[in-house]
Amino acid sequence: MPALTIPGLMVAKAAVAKAGIVLCVLLLLPTAASAQEMVRVPAGPFTLGSDDGPADEQPAHAVTLESFEIDRIPVRNREFALFLTQHGPVAPDGRRFFDWDDRDARIGRETGGWRAHPGHEDHPVVEVSWLGAHAYCRWLGKRLPTEAEWEKAARGADGRRYPWGNAAPAPRQGQFARGYNETAAAGRHPDGASPYGALDMAGNVWQWVSSAYRPYPYRPDDGREAADSSPEVRATRGGGHDSTAQEIRTTERGRNLSRAPRAGHHNIGFRCAR
Repeated sequence: MPALTIPGLMVAKAAVAKAGIVLCVLLLLPTAASAQEMVRVPAGPFTLGSDDGPADEQPAHAVTLESFEIDRIPVRNREFALFLTQHGPVAPDGRRFFDWDDRDARIGRETGGWRAHPGHEDHPVVEVSWLGAHAYCRWLGKRLPTEAEWEKAARGADGRRYPWGNAAPAPRQGQFARGYNETAAAGRHPDGASPYGALDMAGNVWQWVSSAYRPYPYRPDDGREAADSSPEVRATRGGGHDSTAQEIRTTERGRNLSRAPRAGHHNIGFRCAR
């Protein structure tokens, strides 16, 4: 006897199968993005800030941190595109995660989701707001590093001026003093590694941190680590592709940078910690 075919049931089965495939894809998205390699920074004291730099870096002072991990390289366009595919570019309250309509963005909307522009898949993502960076890290069960964590990951415990030491920067160590939008693929400059193996801590893109931009001494309990509802300007670290050698020092806090936290910027990206 031939099998009985019930059109409505067949349609329903097809819909369930399709929904299952979509669900599996969505569940895999954070897994793919979280494959980002991390480096461990040990617990202990280090010197934050400097006594011979700009006023906002002063005074140099000892800060003791617990051990933590931080992404080896900044978040790339290909990874942030996965977040956009699942969550979109706007938060439920209307605030933006990503300025997709800015000509400097390197991720675009396509049928079925978002995709990095060809040739920019491995470049650090830009045009992400502070909220977008915060939300992305939480999506992966991580968080943004504090300003103190970022600086220790960049300079280590010996107070170095640049991630590689105190020698003036050379092109092989980082992407700096370049033209507008001339980012490089993340991790392209291994000679610029920090003491713990973190890359792109000097140049390529500035990086959002969790901390509000407040005067030193650094105190994590003084409100600068407030939740995402805080309207304060957030600190940015590391310097960008269009920064000077002075601006990619490990203690530089981005005092002259345009960095409204609710908007994205052509030279600001981020990395996550945990």
